[in-house]
Amino acid sequence: MAASTNNVLRNASQAAGAAVPPFPGGVGLSHLRVYDTIAPDGQMGGSPHMHLVCSEAYIVLGGTGKVESLGPQGYRELMLEPGRIVWFTPGIIHRLVNLDGKLEILVIMQNSGLPEAGDFIFAFPQAVMADASAYARASSLARHDRVFASDDDAAHGRRDLAVLGMMELRRQYEQEGIAALTAFYEAGLRILQPGMKRWQAIWQAGAEQVARDTGQQLEALLAGHIDHLLASSIHEHSTPTGERSLGMCGTLALYLPEGTRI
Repeated sequence: MAASTNNVLRNASQAAGAAVPPFPGGVGLSHLRVYDTIAPDGQMGGSPHMHLVCSEAYIVLGGTGKVESLGPQGYRELMLEPGRIVWFTPGIIHRLVNLDGKLEILVIMQNSGLPEAGDFIFAFPQAVMADASAYARASSLARHDRVFASDDDAAHGRRDLAVLGMMELRRQYEQEGIAALTAFYEAGLRILQPGMKRWQAIWQAGAEQVARDTGQQLEALLAGHIDHLLASSIHEHSTPTGERSLGMCGTLALYLPEGTRI
């Protein structure tokens, strides 16, 4: 057996004990049960918010509902039913509405770790968005760098305030057009910018590293090397159990890439 082959097999053996790799593309996965409590507009559902660098996708597992969204093209509603997929890019203010009280969704989030590190901004009223301290208080986060609320009252309180804020922003958009959204985006950036260096570090170690790995694998294949194929592995993850977290749109159970290699 050639020495180079011995090295490849040794590397493959070492890889078998390595850390479990991230999900494909470095995405984050979570199971969401959308809130079934009534907001100020009379609808059941979650908190209007947006992300600054993460695209997001919803795969509907059960129940019926809709997504209310506001972006550069205006206000839009998309219906949700089992099997339907909806996705959107950073900058779309979105809110899940739970029409039958049974809406469950598999959420796929770009750049795993960034939303949990703070890549979200609630659509609070303009007066709150103008004051970073007021925004932090209204967010009712269990920790300032986390997405989760500390209790039901906090989760519902920030949801209600964000619904009022989105109603206000929709009225402003109808009167001012894109200028209203621009002002909201800029206010959100001012609030979140101090923590963005941390976002960079998380992205570089996560989604960017996944992309770099692909580039290195392509270069290796073009050179005739198959080392990464000999170090391949398969993994599984059971349904998340335990206490669910109070997220922006509902209760969340996170799928973390720590499954058992089979």
